[in-house]
Amino acid sequence: MQRVTIIGLGLVGGSIGLGLRRWSSAQPGGRALHITGFDTDLDHQQHAKKLGAVDDAEWKMANAVQGADLVILAIPVAAMKESLGDIAPYLRQGAVVTDVGSTKADVLAWAGESLPAGVGFVGGHPMAGKAQSIEAAEADLFKGATWCVCPAVTANEDANKVVLGMIAALGAEPFFIDPHEHDAYVAGVSHLPFIVSSALMRTVATDPSWRDMRALTATGFRDLTRLAAGSAEMHRDIVLTNALAVERWVDAMVAELLAFKVMTRGDDSAGRLLAFFDSARDARADWSTQTTREGELLQETRDELSSVNMSGQMTRMLFGNFAGRRRPTDRRGTAAKRGGGPDDS
Repeated sequence: MQRVTIIGLGLVGGSIGLGLRRWSSAQPGGRALHITGFDTDLDHQQHAKKLGAVDDAEWKMANAVQGADLVILAIPVAAMKESLGDIAPYLRQGAVVTDVGSTKADVLAWAGESLPAGVGFVGGHPMAGKAQSIEAAEADLFKGATWCVCPAVTANEDANKVVLGMIAALGAEPFFIDPHEHDAYVAGVSHLPFIVSSALMRTVATDPSWRDMRALTATGFRDLTRLAAGSAEMHRDIVLTNALAVERWVDAMVAELLAFKVMTRGDDSAGRLLAFFDSARDARADWSTQTTREGELLQETRDELSSVNMSGQMTRMLFGNFAGRRRPTDRRGTAAKRGGGPDDS
């Protein structure tokens, strides 16, 4: 029986525990793994035990990792450096350590500084998540998700196999990637979204009209600001460990918004605006229809595909045949008056 220790029993750690325990119980004999959990929040430990995410829990991190074959650090990136140093003296020779942090270059550097020879480190980052609490943990959280894998240069083949086995047991798809490339990519597709979400929320909430404006908010605003409701500490720590990459994507976003601002001016504004929204819609459609090796949609977009394809029909349902019509414009770009109307002088 292999011994697994999960440090950090929030949503991700709890879901890993549930998934591994389910896999373990399905193996011949019914118990391929023994899972120990540790969290500085004792309520999380108790809930993880009640939920069945761990077999037992330890009150000291040192006790939790002693004798473990695999240690999974499911903790914030800011806590990673100290935790690696804390567990290093208690790890057995041949143990494997992995993590689920949102940035990788710093974490691999810290692991190289802290972990003793004979302990393999394989960085990881599951591209999945939802709520922030152990209460939302589920065994299928990672099913079909991409799991980034960044082995340390000192990690041997056995260490890689152990982590790949864990990923397979959780139903995820491994994706080997250089840690610096990982950080550059996720800065755009993972970190920029919560920054934009927070910036939008701050922009409207600090406006003097917000008290009245908030009554007009609907699903679009709710969807775009959802990420702003996430953990401020987690977002801060991600940015601090990936600042240069984040800065690059923020600059690109600002440039895109400034270019959009220019599009609203001039005789050809209508055409340029249409091209802007068309290109974004097409790029979104291409992304949303990616499939896994089994032919399933990679993203959870099945429900929205029909509404995307029927966007024109839905617009006509709301506004009738006037949906596709524009008032003709004069050379100044202003709406031209129609003959016979009350605006004629």
